[in-house]
Amino acid sequence: MAQLTFDLGRPPAFGRDDFLVAPSNAEAVAWLERWPDWPSPGVALYGPPGCGKSHLLAAFAAAHGGRVMPAAALTVQAVPGLIEASPVVLLDDLEALAEPAALFHLYNLAREAGRFLVVAGRQPPARLDLGLADLASRLATLPVLAIGAPDDALLAAVIVKLFADRQIRVGADLVTYLVGRIERSFAAAGQVVEALDRAALEAGRPVTVPLARRVLGE
Repeated sequence: MAQLTFDLGRPPAFGRDDFLVAPSNAEAVAWLERWPDWPSPGVALYGPPGCGKSHLLAAFAAAHGGRVMPAAALTVQAVPGLIEASPVVLLDDLEALAEPAALFHLYNLAREAGRFLVVAGRQPPARLDLGLADLASRLATLPVLAIGAPDDALLAAVIVKLFADRQIRVGADLVTYLVGRIERSFAAAGQVVEALDRAALEAGRPVTVPLARRVLGE
């Protein structure tokens, strides 16, 4: 596995070789790599915003023909089509679930059809009030895997990769400067790289610590 990818207005790469495995995501990646040899009909992932959950779901779906569905868009009417079209249904942003009955129906139908379910959110399902006791009891049977915020080494590697994707070579001093000052998330890394690239183009100058100091100050 290599690097994680980010949607910054460029075609994202979601293959196996686009991941960087680190302590913050290693357990989740290992579980997904073992599919379909799972001891349960699904798994639940959780972690803070910007930790890479959505990218991990997208990469898994791309590799195995799965389907990522925003929880807010899940309806009872959509469930049969999801089960028929995909061996794995991946539900993202569980906190935004609008129809708990739809997820209850999805879980049951997936199990009957020999399909698999992956749910992801900011908290484990047991901490959410989903409004249906039967749904909560079913989700409680899923293994729960935490994805943590990136550590310094992972965040630095991501920043270097994002600049490289834009054909920009940066020094270690810049990377160290950014790691110590931005929010610890992949989303923040993507935003600062995009802002620095734009500022460098506008100013006709390389991406350096002084430029980063000015951009972050603004």
